[in-house]
Amino acid sequence: MKQAINPTDREIFMDENDFIVSKTDLKGRITYANRIFMRIAGYSESELLGVQHNIIRHPDMPRGVFRLLWQVIESGEECFAYVKNMAKNGDFYWVYANVTVDYDSNLNPVGYFSVRRKANREGVETISQIYRDMLEIERQAGVRDAPDASLNWLMEQLKSRSTNYQEFIHTLGH
Repeated sequence: MKQAINPTDREIFMDENDFIVSKTDLKGRITYANRIFMRIAGYSESELLGVQHNIIRHPDMPRGVFRLLWQVIESGEECFAYVKNMAKNGDFYWVYANVTVDYDSNLNPVGYFSVRRKANREGVETISQIYRDMLEIERQAGVRDAPDASLNWLMEQLKSRSTNYQEFIHTLGH
């Protein structure tokens, strides 16, 4: 079970050459975490292996974004996203994430592979406002309907800009 962590207002800044790598099983339980992941998130390997990847989910992240991410990767496509994560001590860090399906030698999906790098600051500023709007929609919708309500709003916003999520994320840079 995920322990309650109080978010701080302290940001951890990744270096340009930092690449956070993790693998999960098909249910999102961590099966591999590289040393950079452990260092930035503040968890040991034993604290990460076998637990849900959402151990690092920051409360500022709308559930609708994760609903979209799961829809994309479960369809076999890769997903790019800006994600605000939370370290064990409550500090936060922004990443530009790429999540893709991990296949065995027979091309059967066995889990997911994620590589995260330093997020572009201009992209963070743009996406932060969108995420704040999505969180407000989620608060108004209530727990049960929150992910769908904010995701539907996001899709409408993108449609009005004549784009889709992946194209929009790529325009923000990385």
